[in-house]
Amino acid sequence: MSQEPINILSLGAGVQSSTLALMAAKGEVGPMPLAAIFADTQAEPASVYKWLDWLETQLPFPVYRVTAGSLTEAVFKPRTHEKHGATYFKNLIPAFTLNPDGTRGITGRACTKNHKLDPMFRKAKQLGSIKRGQKTIGVISWIGISLDEVSRMKPSQLKWAKNRYPLIDMDMTRHDCLRWMEKNGYPPPPRSACTYCPFHSDHEWRRMKNEEPQEFADAVAFEQKMQQLRTLENGPNRMRGKLFLHNSLKPLGEIDFSEDKTQGSFHFQNECEGMCGV
Repeated sequence: MSQEPINILSLGAGVQSSTLALMAAKGEVGPMPLAAIFADTQAEPASVYKWLDWLETQLPFPVYRVTAGSLTEAVFKPRTHEKHGATYFKNLIPAFTLNPDGTRGITGRACTKNHKLDPMFRKAKQLGSIKRGQKTIGVISWIGISLDEVSRMKPSQLKWAKNRYPLIDMDMTRHDCLRWMEKNGYPPPPRSACTYCPFHSDHEWRRMKNEEPQEFADAVAFEQKMQQLRTLENGPNRMRGKLFLHNSLKPLGEIDFSEDKTQGSFHFQNECEGMCGV
């Protein structure tokens, strides 16, 4: 007799997935997940870890924190190609680029797969007792994407897993999640994303600068180090363009965030395949 699939909640510790976790805890959406999985890049702001500590006390199911190590360290770690000896970086973040000819662009992104999805999938596979080569569904993965982010819905690429989007099934938007939290007496969750995520809106950069100045300073330092390493004459994977965390192609520490006039909010529509920021 085949085993029934287990339900696992992909917990980003942001607004939507936190709401979904608490709704499950109160029995408003079911069946009760076996567990939640939080993939830790070790680069979230302190507010997210503080929130996650509190959230764990509210849930009747365990939260497994998994990690592939420090994303910050991985970004700056050069690797050598086995065949032709060229150096390269494996863990890219989607930084904005200013090229010598004045054109602009954006780098490739590996951070989501390497530091979010892969460690999460490994844990889900373990919890679901998934066998090598298994093609039957053993895990139902709950993803906290809301109705206003429906474009982020994607089917699972894993033969043994199926994605489920309970908030969309309930026609809930991000604003609905915040109202539900308030109605049930819960504090508003923080936005979950790496401190130096290039998809931050000006509103988020301003909030971080005002409320979490150390995290903002860390992002400024991260950008400066990224620029230095990527433009060294003999540096690994040397790029023609200069890298920036902000779409204005200006140094983060020099931007006036008093008004939302330089970088619109991405609202994570193009971010992290539904795993970051929810």
